[in-house]
Amino acid sequence: MKRPDRRLFLLSGAALALGSLPALAGTKRHFNFTSALGGASTRRSTYRGKRIVPYSGGRPGEIVIKTRERALYYILPGGKAIRYGVGVGRAGFTWSGNAYIGRKAKWPAWRPPAEMIARELKQYGRRLPDVMEGGPRNPLGARALYLYQGKRDTMYRIHGTNAPQTIGRAVSSGCIRMLNEEVIDLYNRVKPGTRVKVL
Repeated sequence: MKRPDRRLFLLSGAALALGSLPALAGTKRHFNFTSALGGASTRRSTYRGKRIVPYSGGRPGEIVIKTRERALYYILPGGKAIRYGVGVGRAGFTWSGNAYIGRKAKWPAWRPPAEMIARELKQYGRRLPDVMEGGPRNPLGARALYLYQGKRDTMYRIHGTNAPQTIGRAVSSGCIRMLNEEVIDLYNRVKPGTRVKVL
């Protein structure tokens, strides 16, 4: 297993602010760095809403995220899955590996790291709050599922968004975005300990 690299960054929700991530054991990283403002995909979204689809592989109750498809699959019994459209990491910040849901939160608060606050102020002249309480304007949306490896919070989340136009696009630094109504649906289906595979 390769030694983890600390040069990963997190873009929480719609904010274009970057902060350093802890090392991620057991993940593959794909680096092709682009600027914070120029990295968003211009590809048109192919999102068509949550639906049940045939699916082979995986165990019922697991989550499989297919980055290239911009899709999250919640595996059902009987060779089926619920497919949700998602927003994924932009070019240079995608990742793959195994994790699990370490905790869940309703209307989560957002706490930008100090590095993120400093970068926003320097590059864009705007001051991020130390803490943004949960609510409709919060970039983490209605629900958050926190991805862990071992006992370590990877800082990656599956979360809602207040920018629904980003679903089906590559715009974050690794977090997986869902429509608020769909992340609520997924949140109600999963428990802490649920396995998550990112491909």
